[in-house]
Amino acid sequence: MKLGIIRCMQTEDYCPGSTDFKSIRERTGAFAGIEEEIEIIGFINCGGCPAKKAVLRARELVRRGADTIAFASCIQKGTPIGYPCPFAKKMKEIIAKDLGEGIRFLDYTH
Repeated sequence: MKLGIIRCMQTEDYCPGSTDFKSIRERTGAFAGIEEEIEIIGFINCGGCPAKKAVLRARELVRRGADTIAFASCIQKGTPIGYPCPFAKKMKEIIAKDLGEGIRFLDYTH
């Protein structure tokens, strides 16, 4: 798996992504049961509400080799600030439509 992670821009000051990377390393959360090697292609933010740059950034992750896009738990679950992204569903829809069927998506990380 060649993984690109999109995170919430609002949480960057609170979270360096340690738990995301720990989940990958320990194969927990969304990575439980994944036995193939996981190569991290990039760890980027969405570009700010309402996910203004997410499509362009997802394209760049794929251009650089990502075959899987994970939305960090801060987007879907709201960790660590307790506020899930109100644009998460739409963001995934537009990215999936733009990138096509060859890309796998993970809705959270940990």
